[in-house]
Amino acid sequence: MTIMNEGETGVMMQGDLRTDETDATLDFATFHAKSHFWGRLTIWSVIVLTLALPLYLSFGLDFHPGWSPILSGFLAYASIIAVVWFIEPISYYPILGVSGTYLAFLTGNIGNMCLPSASIAQSVVGAEPGTKKGEVTATLAIAAASIVNTVILVFAILFGSYLIALLPATLTASFQFVLPAIFGGVIAQFAIKKPLWGIVGLAFGLLVNLGPVPASMKTFLCILGTVVACILLEKLKNKKAAE
Repeated sequence: MTIMNEGETGVMMQGDLRTDETDATLDFATFHAKSHFWGRLTIWSVIVLTLALPLYLSFGLDFHPGWSPILSGFLAYASIIAVVWFIEPISYYPILGVSGTYLAFLTGNIGNMCLPSASIAQSVVGAEPGTKKGEVTATLAIAAASIVNTVILVFAILFGSYLIALLPATLTASFQFVLPAIFGGVIAQFAIKKPLWGIVGLAFGLLVNLGPVPASMKTFLCILGTVVACILLEKLKNKKAAE
């Protein structure tokens, strides 16, 4: 029988805790490594498959329309939306995390499905964005939302047009308010816990939408302005509390 004194027991317990923390860190590092591997593989696969059909139609069946209309269409589209290609990954990453970002950009519908689903799930389980728990929660929420979305899409493709045709025009006209309602629900969750954050978010939303801001920059400026303002307010609050 081995008898250890309190000091030795304490050292062993601390060593076990450090080992557990190291294992957890290594496990999450492995999770990120696998996320990068499968994320890049699936996204590049989708890119190849997306380009396969137009390339086959253009050069396999000789339906190529010429480079001039292709470049004109691309430049016209890029002039409006190109800035979003850089803004969305940066502004959404703090909530989605590494794995959530790959999954969200693979499935699409980030602003109106993936991001709200991740935010709501994090709020429900009490996970802070940017943490390990927050990233895992966001990934599971996006996966669940994507599965539900796929099931609904299959149903909508088969029966959607017929069902919408049966709805009155007054009801179909309200569909345009679905996305604002989703974002309203998300900001309400934060505003309940931090009323000042809700006021800041609404203020930036009104300022950006009523001001002379290009449409392509509105979402980015709303997110960036709200986040920066809330961080500064929290720092000021903590500084006053420390004094």
